Amino acid sequence: MNEEAPGNEGERTVAFLLSLRAQGVRDLTVLRAMERVPRERFAPTRFADLARQDVSVPLACGQTMTAPHTVANLVSALELQPSARVLEVGTGSGYVSALLAAMGGEVVSFERYRTLALAAHERIGGSGYEKAIDLRHADGFQPDRTLGRFDRILVNGVTQTVPEALLARLSPGGRLVGALRVEGASRRVVVTRTAEGAFDHALGPVLRLPPLIPGLARAL
Repeated sequence: MNEEAPGNEGERTVAFLLSLRAQGVRDLTVLRAMERVPRERFAPTRFADLARQDVSVPLACGQTMTAPHTVANLVSALELQPSARVLEVGTGSGYVSALLAAMGGEVVSFERYRTLALAAHERIGGSGYEKAIDLRHADGFQPDRTLGRFDRILVNGVTQTVPEALLARLSPGGRLVGALRVEGASRRVVVTRTAEGAFDHALGPVLRLPPLIPGLARAL
């Protein structure tokens, strides 16, 4: 086994951040969070060598860990403020949950696949962000009303429409970010709730994201 020379980890991190900047990521808050949160901690062990590359990584249950520049695109569009309440739909590996927490968010994250939820819970534990993340094995498209409203909602995947149940959980002045299937392409969507309660939709760039299908939590 080859031992890595001292400083290689720092060099990989710098190369990782530079690759994101080359992809157009300019949000310094997001870049700092991606510097602090090691993606390899959240990637399956057999794919750890791909964690600092700008590629998606396979997860259990047929799901994927989204490519970093796509994650940055979505998270930047949230315009997250410290102490904001954030609802995340589709925990996946738990990496994005940790990024949101690293940016000061108070995160409630839903994962419908039990296998993924348990693995993400283990990875988040001891990461330093576990106190800011409430991870639940449940259908994120039907959040418990007792949770109240959220300042930000992040949907980690593509849907045909923005679920009404999620819009109902968005606070006035709040922002929902996800992706919609539009004319055969997946495009980022940002939905802002006005002070009067109306919803403004704005379509953004094409993104490569997996579909999210509403449904009950799975015991897989």
